[in-house]
Amino acid sequence: MATPRSDRSAPSSPRSDLPSGRPAGRFSAAPIDVDRARSETPGCAHVAHLNHAGCSLAPQPVLDAQADWLAAEAITGGYELAADRADDRAATYDEVASLIGARPDEIAVVENATFAWHQAFWSLDLQPGDRVLTADVEYATGFVSMLQARRRLGVHIEVIPDDEHGQVSVEALARRLDDDRAGPVGLVALTHAPTNGGLVNPAEEVGRLTRAAGVPYLLDACQSVGQMPVDVAEIGCDLLSTTGRKYLRGPRGTGFLYVRRELGQRLQPPFLDLHAATWVAPDRYEMRPDARRFENWETNFAGKIGLGVAIDYARAWGMAAIWDRVRALASRLRAELEEIPGVTVRDIGAEQCGIVTFTADGIEARQVKQALAARSINVTTSTVASTRFDMEARGLHEIVRASVHYYNDEAEITRFCESVRLIGL
Repeated sequence: MATPRSDRSAPSSPRSDLPSGRPAGRFSAAPIDVDRARSETPGCAHVAHLNHAGCSLAPQPVLDAQADWLAAEAITGGYELAADRADDRAATYDEVASLIGARPDEIAVVENATFAWHQAFWSLDLQPGDRVLTADVEYATGFVSMLQARRRLGVHIEVIPDDEHGQVSVEALARRLDDDRAGPVGLVALTHAPTNGGLVNPAEEVGRLTRAAGVPYLLDACQSVGQMPVDVAEIGCDLLSTTGRKYLRGPRGTGFLYVRRELGQRLQPPFLDLHAATWVAPDRYEMRPDARRFENWETNFAGKIGLGVAIDYARAWGMAAIWDRVRALASRLRAELEEIPGVTVRDIGAEQCGIVTFTADGIEARQVKQALAARSINVTTSTVASTRFDMEARGLHEIVRASVHYYNDEAEITRFCESVRLIGL
């Protein structure tokens, strides 16, 4: 098995110091009441929104939290309000940590998932000859950075093949990690749920391999956090990036980065400012000891508060209950789409999530999107430029992407499919 270089931290392992139970949210825990969830989502009165993997509709408590902060800030002053409500700001870190099974000091709340991923990736001590292992469905933003690292640092990029289900092959990854002759593995970077389809990669199985090999593991959870339970200790990832605006139903311009404590204290973020580090002498600075070394001073405080409320709101419904409903709605949507002549569902994977993709014979994906928008139905498209390896391997250039969430109802699924059927006539 490949061994880590001496300057890398030990592999992650399941934790015994985390609390056995998670703190209750501020909202009353209850099974999902779809009618109530829809009544608390103002956008439901105006649009059938099936674009949660792009940007979800915020619930009223998230809107209220941001409006309250901005109103108070306009009267009190930005710096003064931030100081007065330090406990509210700290609560967001507690919410994020509880959501993913981490510690608050392992969380950095940042502007978006892209910034989170890049802060993590470029903080690693990658050396010439190091191998970066990734999957066929890696998102363009991440792979472009890997190409940059190849040019700047001389690393090698290896794309792990898929298994028979279209997800990353765990067996192939194990062989690559065992291949000491090919050089040290500096990173395994995996997208949990890709942008262009419904599959869910086997993140926990990958984590077992990376822990055993002592190799850092960066999980892009941009499409998974918020629609399914995600626990970093169970997965075994060292780094995790995600956004607030998608399945978490939080504000745009928010996201977070999880950095395992033992690794984070050894990482050098590529960007530091006076929030991440203190200038302690004319020729010396000291970084923060926690994950907030990956943040910067100026931030969207109203958005950060809104993110905490969004997570609290989701946890009150229960992530397991959300995941059950999302999968049920997505399965129904796939089944109804498959009954439409000329429509081909393009989702792969042994496990599938709330992202549903399809093509329609003779109609470009963007035309389908435009036709649905005219009927007040929101979807988006995904192109080969986003996930080139996977799309090219399957002979796809552009697909329609519909993504469901727990507050979509069955009537919207039926309306959506009837509209798709009409477009093809």
